[in-house]
Amino acid sequence: MSLVAVPFYQKRHRHFDQSYRNIQTRYLLDEYASKKRASTQASSQKSLSQRSSSQRASSQTSLGGTTCRVCAKRVSTQEEEEQENRSRYQSLVAAYGEAKRQRFLSELAHMEENVHLARSQARDKLDKYAIQQMMEDKLAWERHTFEERISRAPEILVRLRSHTVWERMSVTLCFTVQGFPTPVVQCSLLLAWDPAGEPGRAVESAFGTGSLSLRNFDDTATYSAVATNAHGQVSTNAAVVVRRFRGDEEPFRSVGLPIGLPLSSVIPYTHFDVQFLEKFGVTFRREGETVTLKCTMLVTPDLKRVQPRAEWYRDDVLVKESKWTKMFFGEGQASLSFSHLHKDDEGLYTLRIVSRGGVSDHSAFLFVRDADPLVTGAPGAPMDLQCHDANRDYVIVTWKPPNTTTESPVMGYFVDRCEVGTNNWVQCNDAPVKICKYPVTGLFEGRSYIFRVRAVNSAGISRPSRVSDAVAALDPLDLRRLQAVHLEGEKEIVIYQDDLEGDVQVPGPPTNVHASEISRNYVVLSWEPPTPRGKDPLMYFIEKSVVGSGSWQRVNAQTAVRSPRYAVFDLMEGKSYVFRVLSANQHGLSEPSEMTSPIEAQDVTVVPSAPGRVLASRNTKTSVVVQWDRPKHEEDLLGYYVDCCVAGTNHWEPCNHKPIGYNRFVVHGLTTGEQYIFRVKAVNAVGMSENSQESDVIKVQAALTVPSHPYGITLLNCDGHSMTLGWKVPKFSGGSPILGYYLDKREVHHENWHEVNSSPSKQTILTVDGLTEGSLYEFKIAAVNLAGIGEPSDPSEHFKCEAWTMPEPGESLPPGHLPSSTQAGWEGASVTVAQASPAFTVCDLQQGKTYVFRVRAVNANGVGKPSDMSEPVLVEARPGTKEISAGVDEQGNIYLAFDCQEMTDASQFTWCKSYEEIADDERFKIETVGDHSKLYLKNPDKEDLGTYSVSVSDTDGVSSSFVLDPEGNIYMAEPSIPLKSELAYEIFDKGQVRFWLQAEHLSPDASYRFIINDREVSDSEIHRIKCDKATGIIEMVMDRFTIDNEGTYTVQIHDGKAKSQSSLVLIGDAFRTVLEEAEFQRKEFLRKQGPHFAEYLHWDVTEECEVRLVCKVANTKKETVFKWLKDDVLYETETSPDLERGTCQLLIPKLSKKDHGEYKATLKDDRGQDASILEIAGKGKRKPLFCQQEIPFTNRMRCVLKAGLPLASAIAHLVSLAATLYKKIYLFFGCLQSFFTVLE
Repeated sequence: MSLVAVPFYQKRHRHFDQSYRNIQTRYLLDEYASKKRASTQASSQKSLSQRSSSQRASSQTSLGGTTCRVCAKRVSTQEEEEQENRSRYQSLVAAYGEAKRQRFLSELAHMEENVHLARSQARDKLDKYAIQQMMEDKLAWERHTFEERISRAPEILVRLRSHTVWERMSVTLCFTVQGFPTPVVQCSLLLAWDPAGEPGRAVESAFGTGSLSLRNFDDTATYSAVATNAHGQVSTNAAVVVRRFRGDEEPFRSVGLPIGLPLSSVIPYTHFDVQFLEKFGVTFRREGETVTLKCTMLVTPDLKRVQPRAEWYRDDVLVKESKWTKMFFGEGQASLSFSHLHKDDEGLYTLRIVSRGGVSDHSAFLFVRDADPLVTGAPGAPMDLQCHDANRDYVIVTWKPPNTTTESPVMGYFVDRCEVGTNNWVQCNDAPVKICKYPVTGLFEGRSYIFRVRAVNSAGISRPSRVSDAVAALDPLDLRRLQAVHLEGEKEIVIYQDDLEGDVQVPGPPTNVHASEISRNYVVLSWEPPTPRGKDPLMYFIEKSVVGSGSWQRVNAQTAVRSPRYAVFDLMEGKSYVFRVLSANQHGLSEPSEMTSPIEAQDVTVVPSAPGRVLASRNTKTSVVVQWDRPKHEEDLLGYYVDCCVAGTNHWEPCNHKPIGYNRFVVHGLTTGEQYIFRVKAVNAVGMSENSQESDVIKVQAALTVPSHPYGITLLNCDGHSMTLGWKVPKFSGGSPILGYYLDKREVHHENWHEVNSSPSKQTILTVDGLTEGSLYEFKIAAVNLAGIGEPSDPSEHFKCEAWTMPEPGESLPPGHLPSSTQAGWEGASVTVAQASPAFTVCDLQQGKTYVFRVRAVNANGVGKPSDMSEPVLVEARPGTKEISAGVDEQGNIYLAFDCQEMTDASQFTWCKSYEEIADDERFKIETVGDHSKLYLKNPDKEDLGTYSVSVSDTDGVSSSFVLDPEGNIYMAEPSIPLKSELAYEIFDKGQVRFWLQAEHLSPDASYRFIINDREVSDSEIHRIKCDKATGIIEMVMDRFTIDNEGTYTVQIHDGKAKSQSSLVLIGDAFRTVLEEAEFQRKEFLRKQGPHFAEYLHWDVTEECEVRLVCKVANTKKETVFKWLKDDVLYETETSPDLERGTCQLLIPKLSKKDHGEYKATLKDDRGQDASILEIAGKGKRKPLFCQQEIPFTNRMRCVLKAGLPLASAIAHLVSLAATLYKKIYLFFGCLQSFFTVLE
């Protein structure tokens, strides 16, 4: 058996002879054996012939005497002839045998060569087959992952376009779709229709483009194309409108319009009346959330087939459906839904319902705040990403900067691109670009891209912006080069203009080379393609030259440019350049174009100046109108950002998160009654301006308006010639006190109203004279304030002018009342009250229901007539309603407080006890400042227990109540001093312990004392006690905290009638923790008084693979002694450490076992000493020291040789590194080959 190593392909194919390499040797041995046998036979025959000749000679000698010479001669002649014949025969036989052997050997050698060649070919084929099989197995293993990586659902890049054609004409509808696997395209009519059954219609799909050819058809229809693969489907549709040349004979028919499609393209000729029932309001959301803006409406008439047109606008820009927004209109409602909000969606949204009868619209603002940043302090994401001037390998990307009111300023932006259909984002710029515009180059022609932008500041990188719309890297001038050539008849063909230029080889130079954009970082050059240009694809090369140098430098020497645009970077600031462009194709390079005029890289657009004066005015209870003057320099403004701040603080918040383009803005979401300050800054592509001057402080409350109408007009008395009328004040005064009322009258069935009083009446009661007895009259009343006269009330009921004969109301007091409550749609319920109190609490009401009430008086003679019904009362607590709070002031007085931020200038607080207005100044005191009111109990006792209530006039029913009861109420006991912080401790650097607390407020007469373990301590050197009554901080500092200080610490405070106490227990583990920390801080302080180690010993590895022990020292002087010790033995070094630099190091060139041990560094002088210890041990299995650090791969072989390892270990390391490198190279080429195989 052969001892030769068997190749891998022989192991897999057992039919191969494993000893095939010894065949030639075996042939040579057989030939040698045959030659040896032939020579042996020849020598034996020769000896035999010699014996026979000697025998004959002896016989002749014995007979010589009897034989004659003639006979003897004859006999010898015959023998010689016989011998010669025998030798000739033997030579012929030998020659024949040799020829036969040579022929056999040559045939055998030829056969061996053929066998060797066949085996070599078979071996090559088997090797190739084995490699192919191995690659197929590898591809089969990776195919699933690769297909998942490149798979994507169908996406339509170019949608079907609607056409209007004449009858009997032909048209082809085309669209472009992409996806993997290749989508299957089907085209159909939206109505029931089979394209296969129509001979005039043909569907084609190839190379991602689908087309539907329609010939000789005469019916208007809408066609749909559906592209489907395993990951989804997508569709597009278009209408083909057929026009007939028949004048006005045939009426309009809508048969071809599909049912369910919006008729927005058809003007609704029907008159609709639209009334909004529910409207969307101002909305606040955050990025990434979902929201739906919806309005419900009543449309009259309600037609199923014909509807008015609903349009949505964002800042006067028509909103269209996209993957971010969805619209719905029908069933009495219109909605706009956002699936994933972004700051791009912020703006003023307007819903317009358009019909022949006019336009009904409603508007409200949608605010979108920044999402939480990925890194704390990072800026918000940029917005409004746009792509401009797209070409074969070039596009300009612009965006708007984020508002950085609460973050540090933006330092620049990163632009990322991604090919459509993939998820591989590539960063386009290495360094952040400082302006909001960037030219992206290096695109591949014919591919579509999307872009995004990220902002950068000192804290980190923001979230990416919303991706841009897909843009294709195509030359828009290609369509301009198309030209139609008319042939005979009505036929025409479309050709490129290049076909008319003739046979052009080398193109001409480009023309009109100029700088289309100049900035500090780059210059964008633009030019016109050469004329003639030739049919071959064009490329451009750009050259630059510093003015005055005379030398030209090629800018894009590595990559040719295919677009007539190019951005030149890396220009030196302050120098002027000239540029020229050369065009090239496969035949050669053109002459250079004319050079441009000198261009200097500088910012043409500068940061805008700050806006002018800012004015803030009242709008509603939660909004303010902010106006400002435009800046003096408003070059290429993108908009404005508005910030607000609560007066008295310096915490600014952004009001809008997307730049607004107008100088007036309504800030919503403010707190009613709070005071605010506003400022504005302008924004352009270069950056933001300085902040404007701050506005005046403004309080958020509704603007002054005319009052609402009075109500409840009642006839109080009539004598037959005059009537005394009373009414209730308006619910809302309009933010200003009501100055009076105007009353109008008219007789029933008369149209004209007549004024009763020329000057306003101050009271809500007025007597109208000069009436006709027996006539019926009706009245209406209007209130007036500083803003003007409000709307009049509804006409009163009909009052007959006749004298009253019954007693006037109010002459006798009834002993009781009978209240009743009625819910809308329900029967009334009544209850009898035993006492004559004018207040009663109605229980068992249902939350969320609305009730009205009326009262009837009861006496011994019976039940009187019911009063007028009260106003409707909703049994529900209003959101954000504040309650009455109780407290104790500094003097120990009990008070009740109530805040109302919704009050106006005409509002007043009314305090009641048991629902009766408080007028006793001896027991109560009322203080009102702004929107805050307090009711003080001067001498509280049990008579003050009960129900207290407060109401605020001229508001939407703001009121509250509070019950002071004898059970569980702490406000009748001694008041306590509120504390901001309970008693706590703090340890200083010197080991001192500080005990402190802070009260809300302390008067100058306040007193305090410290108690430790039930023993009061006073201010001394051991316990240093002090109090800052302005801040309310009381503290005690102990210089030396020892084991004797374990126990309980208490602080007692007395301030007038108020008291407070706080304790801290330091016993057991809690005390030991404080003691150890204080002792450690004290020792550290003492250690740092002399020379000491700022950083203790640690080790690292240098680039030369040397182990380095490092430490840092501090507070040293010339007399300070530094020593290295190993195992407590002085370690000598070549150089002494430099203590002035503060860093000491010890290098160990080749770390080995002899270097193991304990290393110590010591410092000593007359002030003290310090030491640091580091142990280097070699226990257990550890990697070499250099392998524990981050060392480049190319330096590791050098590190192996310098590590001081044995030769065998060094060789093993080198082999391991080489194997790792070979494995990585093999895997790389394997993946590369698999990739190209898949592409093929």
